[in-house]
Amino acid sequence: MFIRCQICGMSLNLLGEKGHLPSKFIIISYFTGWSLQLSPKVLRRKPTRKKEAGVAVAQRVVTVQSGPLVRTEGSHVTILCNVTGYKEGMEQNFEWSMYLPSALDREIRIVSTNQANYAYALYAHRVNTKEIYVERLGGDSAVLHITKVQAQDQGLFECYTPNTDGQYLGSYSARTNLTVIADSLTVTAPAQTLSKVESDTLQLTCEVSHTTLQHTHLSVGWYLRSPEDPAAAPQELVTLSRDFVLRSGGPYRQRMAAGDLRLDKTSATSYRLTIHKLQPVDQGLLYCQAAEWIQDADGSWFGMTRKQSDKTQLRVQPTDRDFSIQVSTERRSFTAGEPLELHCTIEAQNVPERFFSVSWVFSSSPVAVVGPSAVPVLGPDYVSREAAGHMTVRKESANVYLLKLQHLRPEDAGKYICRVIEREKTPTGDFIERGKRSRNVQITVQPLKSNITASLSSNSSEVLEGDVIQLTCSVQSTSGPLSVAWQWTDTQATEAPLQLASIDRDGTVWHSPSYRERSSYGEVRAEKARADTFSLSLYNALPGDEGQYRCQVTEWLQTGAGPEASWEKIGEKSATKTITVRTVESSFMVSASSRTPSVTFGDSFDLLCLVKPRHNPRVPTSVTWRFMPAGPDAGDEGRGEFKDLVTFTREGTLQWGEQLLGLGTRTTVDRSHSNTNFRLSVTRAGRREAGKYQCTAVLWRKNYDNSWSKVANRTSNLLGISVLQPESKLRVQKTNQSQVHLEDSRVRINCSISSQTSQDSQHAVMWYVRRAAGSEADELLLRIERSGAFEYGAYAEEERLRRRVQAERTSARLYVLTLNRAESSDSGTYYCLVEEWLSDPDGAWYRLSRESSGYTQVTVTQPEIRLQVQESESNMTVEESSSIRLGCSIPSQSSRDSRFSVSWYVERSDEEEEEEEEDGERPGDEERECVFSIGHDAVFGNGNCSPREEPGPNSRLQFERMTSDQYSLTIQGARPTDAGRYYCHVEEWLLNPRKAWYRLATNNSGFTIVNVIQQVSTLQSVVCSNDSLFYFVFFYPFPIFAILLIAVLLVRYKGRNNSKSQEGKNGAPLLWIKEPHLSYSPTCLDPPALSLHPGSVD
Repeated sequence: MFIRCQICGMSLNLLGEKGHLPSKFIIISYFTGWSLQLSPKVLRRKPTRKKEAGVAVAQRVVTVQSGPLVRTEGSHVTILCNVTGYKEGMEQNFEWSMYLPSALDREIRIVSTNQANYAYALYAHRVNTKEIYVERLGGDSAVLHITKVQAQDQGLFECYTPNTDGQYLGSYSARTNLTVIADSLTVTAPAQTLSKVESDTLQLTCEVSHTTLQHTHLSVGWYLRSPEDPAAAPQELVTLSRDFVLRSGGPYRQRMAAGDLRLDKTSATSYRLTIHKLQPVDQGLLYCQAAEWIQDADGSWFGMTRKQSDKTQLRVQPTDRDFSIQVSTERRSFTAGEPLELHCTIEAQNVPERFFSVSWVFSSSPVAVVGPSAVPVLGPDYVSREAAGHMTVRKESANVYLLKLQHLRPEDAGKYICRVIEREKTPTGDFIERGKRSRNVQITVQPLKSNITASLSSNSSEVLEGDVIQLTCSVQSTSGPLSVAWQWTDTQATEAPLQLASIDRDGTVWHSPSYRERSSYGEVRAEKARADTFSLSLYNALPGDEGQYRCQVTEWLQTGAGPEASWEKIGEKSATKTITVRTVESSFMVSASSRTPSVTFGDSFDLLCLVKPRHNPRVPTSVTWRFMPAGPDAGDEGRGEFKDLVTFTREGTLQWGEQLLGLGTRTTVDRSHSNTNFRLSVTRAGRREAGKYQCTAVLWRKNYDNSWSKVANRTSNLLGISVLQPESKLRVQKTNQSQVHLEDSRVRINCSISSQTSQDSQHAVMWYVRRAAGSEADELLLRIERSGAFEYGAYAEEERLRRRVQAERTSARLYVLTLNRAESSDSGTYYCLVEEWLSDPDGAWYRLSRESSGYTQVTVTQPEIRLQVQESESNMTVEESSSIRLGCSIPSQSSRDSRFSVSWYVERSDEEEEEEEEDGERPGDEERECVFSIGHDAVFGNGNCSPREEPGPNSRLQFERMTSDQYSLTIQGARPTDAGRYYCHVEEWLLNPRKAWYRLATNNSGFTIVNVIQQVSTLQSVVCSNDSLFYFVFFYPFPIFAILLIAVLLVRYKGRNNSKSQEGKNGAPLLWIKEPHLSYSPTCLDPPALSLHPGSVD
């Protein structure tokens, strides 16, 4: 570099040996004595352009990003530096430095593309660890990277490009300001696992906040990452950009346009993602990502920081025919000899109804194929391995398939893939196939040395004869296949160990000749339960099996592959166990017990058969309950012999005998899990269950040839069970009563049951009647069966009571006997006899008890006799040919329904009887004679006598009934022979309940003495016999005489007035006549008499 002095005209060459500027240099002016200390950076400013005539020369220009650049602490900062105007063909170098705001004149070197140790100590470590580095974009441009900017990085950054042109012309550096602020952006969303069904709606909320003082923008977006391939780029769902514009990823644009995908800002910091109509492609890891943007001085936007929320695991169950595959394993790194389990899970709907074929592939080689029938088809390299039991391929469930390698080999390391093909039949009958494959599962297998340890355990150190001896040999820390040898030694160890069985490394079981026969029948069984667990079982243990058992384990390792493979023993361990076998015959006992030796009908009882000691099911016991009925129920044949009820067979089944209790429906049997308690339970016991019980137990031993032999036989003690009828609680009310009723009334007799034995009790009621105190037996009137049927007794038939008697049950405990239209013959003593019936458990009804009620004395009387006939006597004298009226009055009667039979009798004197004899009439046998009779049925002549005179139109008798109690008889044309003593005879009749009339009472009235005057021909009789003459003689003269009298009185009155003066003159008294006294009788029997009394005429 040349510097020309304007004062002295001197020029200085400041380039170093290799054309580089020295770090510092001093210019001294010899003329003025001035000195100037310069640095190369002073010479990198103010680019100028030199112009010559007709020629343009380019100048170097260095540019960086315009500042200030605001970045967040911890973010990745890039600063671009570009240089132009240099000589073509020369690669440019870039040197980066910075100046702290507190010391802008102090340069701090950071990194250079030309010098390796360019950085100062402040940045040397960060440059060496590549936290800060320069990336070349070309020969004339580079980018400074600060992968994690720190707060101390804030300052002025300068990009310097050393000169490569041989002369200085232009600018060689450029600066920009970097401001580092705290990162305040927070993005939170809960971590969760959601299971949805296709077409459901999903809503997730994300909280985004920041406290940056600068003007920044936020962008918030939701992303989906596939769980199958974590390395794959996430799928953008929807994003709200820094310009507040919503956009979505390619596959989701159409769904957002349809409204099925939304991003809503629900508050200042909340952003909600909504996905309608979920699809299977939506499942995976969902998370929210936010970025804070700031606009640089050049107008470009820079994302200062980006943060993600916790992820939400979303599973979408498809509703269509799509499916997904997942391969899972506990781990991916194994040691040789360990088992490997790979599970291929098909996630789809209705998997059991679909047809899938699953293929396992290892490093592009087929391992096995499991078709829809779940039958595996192995690859050619795995047939022998599966046959040796070192490999398992099966379908564990409808959607889970298992590949298990029992003993991993080093060559088993590699990639495993699960391929699934679904075959579906279309409606046209064609078949379509859809296939998918899982992600690669990388398995590593490390070789292993033998560190095995063995332990031997048993089910019990002391076993009972017939039980099983179970020995388990467990091996720990295995790496390769194992082989086991089982040995036995007697307790005294007097003989060499006896080989029992062995299991090769491939799982083949070998039995020694001594135990081959027992093992052929399954008595000795050696098994390989797991890769590290072996078992030896001796069933039906014998006393000779007692001794010490040893398991000797050998671990093998396969070397090589294919036909050249060989096995090498890499370890051997053994363990022992002593077993004691105890016989069972001496301690075998059976006993029977019951807590309820006596029960009532309908109760339950339990019988317990206790077998001691407890035996293993391998030495089974058959237990039989036996029964001998009590009394006649035992039957004629085999009476007094026990019969089998039920047997618990040695196989554990039930065998019912010929004798069944309760028809087999109320008998239950069970046994305990230990086979020591055998219980016989009888519910709702009846007569059939009464008797003696006992149980017998037989101990069986199954020989190795599957034959059975009895070890012991025991019989328990006898148990007597009595089944009694329940105590009767029947109580009938015994109050004695007396009832008096009139005939034709209703008689009600109650039979009340105050208590009964059971709510299910039924009653039969019999009604009895006792006619007289000295009768031989009570008569059965009516029987009501428990079923409600009626049965009349012989007495009811004889007395014709069937139509009148009525029995009813007014309530559950009240019976009523009703006698309608009672008769006097119904009188007697009534009572009821109640029988209580119960149903036994066998359904048969039995009579528990009977009890009679109190006595009800019933007296049926006829109505009280109140018949009265008027008994007053009277005399009557009538003339011949006149009428004789005889009355009969009944002032009192016994019943308002009474009817009367009325008869009139006459008793004549002896003179009249003699006249009748002279007239040729024969006197009657009785002294009285019936005149008239009318019966209670209103029929004339139907009374208690027959009148001599027949009724008819010419009869002189006239009967009249004025009222119900007033009767009259008129005898017209009286004759002298009608004279006599008359009276009426009254009979009172009532209708009994049988509709028959009976005579209740009789009574006679008083006598009416009738005298008949014989008619004589006199004036009086002549006058009275003629009506016209009678009126002319006795009636007409009185009006005429009255008129004449009145006329005389008037004449006298007038004459007296005219002669007053004359009387006064003469003094002589006047003559006057008094009215004569007239007495007359209005009847024709006493004719009027005219008489003049003395002194009537003065």
